[in-house]
Amino acid sequence: MRSQPWRNQTDFTEFILLGFGDVPELQILLFLVFFLIYIGTMTGNIIIVILITCDQHLHTPMYFFLGKLSCLESFYSSTILPRMLTSFLTGERTIPVWGCFLQYYFFGSLVGSECYLLAAMSYDRYLAICKPLHYSALMNNTLCIQLMMGSCMSCFLLNSITTYLMSQLSFCGPHILDHFFCDFTPVIKLACGDTHRMELMAFILSSLIALVPFLLTLLSYSCIISTILAIPSTTGRQKAFSTCSSHLSVVIVFYGTLVIVYMFPKTNTLKDLNKVFSVFYTVLTPIVNPIVYCLRNREVKEALRECKQKMAGIQTKLTCISKIFMHAIRNR
Repeated sequence: MRSQPWRNQTDFTEFILLGFGDVPELQILLFLVFFLIYIGTMTGNIIIVILITCDQHLHTPMYFFLGKLSCLESFYSSTILPRMLTSFLTGERTIPVWGCFLQYYFFGSLVGSECYLLAAMSYDRYLAICKPLHYSALMNNTLCIQLMMGSCMSCFLLNSITTYLMSQLSFCGPHILDHFFCDFTPVIKLACGDTHRMELMAFILSSLIALVPFLLTLLSYSCIISTILAIPSTTGRQKAFSTCSSHLSVVIVFYGTLVIVYMFPKTNTLKDLNKVFSVFYTVLTPIVNPIVYCLRNREVKEALRECKQKMAGIQTKLTCISKIFMHAIRNR
C-alpha cells in the first residue's frame, strides 16, 4: 500500500452491479423465483417470531436465540433482495457508492451476528446435552441477552472498521461489480494500487467475525457428538440428537456455502459458480431456517398446530357473530 493514507480520489458516484444481467431472457422468471423466496423468507421467519413470542412453552433460551436468528435473517435478506428484485423489473443496475458501502456494512454485520448467534445456540445445546443438571443455572435470561447483544455489537463494530477502510480506497476502471450485491472481494478488485494491507486487515477482522464463532460451534458439536455416542441406549441417543438436529442442519447449510464462496480459489472458471453459491448463503439460507424448524422441531410444530386451532376458533366465532348480526338486520 502507498505510504499516504487511504483516500477515495475518484469523483464517480455509482457502481454498476451486473447481477444476473447476462441472461436477459430469464429476468422475469428470476424475478418471480426470488420474489417468492423473499415472501417465503419473510413470512416463515415472522411466523417463528410470533410463535415464540405468543407461546409460553417456547419461552426458553433455545427459542429465544431462534427468534433472534429469524429476525437477523429477515433483516439481512432485506439488505439484498428488494434491490435485486427492482433490478430484475427495471433493468437498473447502478447503485450509489454510499449505498454500496452501506449495503456491505449492514449485510456483513448481520451475517457476522448470525455466526455468533449460531455459536451461542450451539453452546446452549452443549449445556443441554452435556451438562443437563447445570443447564438451568448456567443458561439464564441474563446470559442469553448478553450473548445476543455481544454478538451484534461486536460484529457491527468490527465490520465498521472494514467498511471505513474500504470506503477510503481509490477506485479505477469501469466501476463494474460482477456480482448481485456489494461484497468485499468484487469491490476490492476495482481498487487502484496495492491493496495487500487492506486485504490483510479485512482477513483479520473477518476471522474474528466468522472464523472464531465457527471454531466455537465446531468445538461445541464435537463435545455434543462425543456425549451422544457415549449414551448406551439407542432411544437415548436419538432423543439427544433430536434436540440439536434442526440447529445442526442450519449450521451445515450456512457454513457449507460460506466456505465454498470465500475459501475456494477466485478463478474465472469458478466465478459464476461462486455467484450461484453466494445465492445459497445470502438468499436461500434465510428460508431454510423456518423450513427446518417447522418441519423437524416437534415443539414448533405443536405451537403452530395450536396457533392454527386458535385461529380457526376465532374465525368460527367471527362467522357466528356476523351471522347473528346479519340475522338481526334482516329481522328489523
